[in-house]
Amino acid sequence: MTIWIAIGVTALGCYAVKLAGLLVPAGVLERPLVRRLAALLPVALLAALTAQQTFSAGQSLVLDARAAGVAAAAVALILRAPFLLVVAVAVVVTAGIRALGG
Repeated sequence: MTIWIAIGVTALGCYAVKLAGLLVPAGVLERPLVRRLAALLPVALLAALTAQQTFSAGQSLVLDARAAGVAAAAVALILRAPFLLVVAVAVVVTAGIRALGG
């Protein structure tokens, strides 16, 4: 039963955040700081999620094949590879290290 309470509270919270966004005056949204934050916040959240999923296992910090895949993707990005190639490089490196027992 408590899971349904959590789902209901989460749904109400999402609706409240959406409503709050709609009630913000247009003048506030035109400020340069707000525009910059709105542009950078999704990138920061995605980077944090990627780091959390890559470098953690439960409550501990780990360095395994996933970290090598992210490092290989970073190198591909530095070399200005197309996005699909970056993803493919990360997958191949991660799978290769896992196949070798790493």
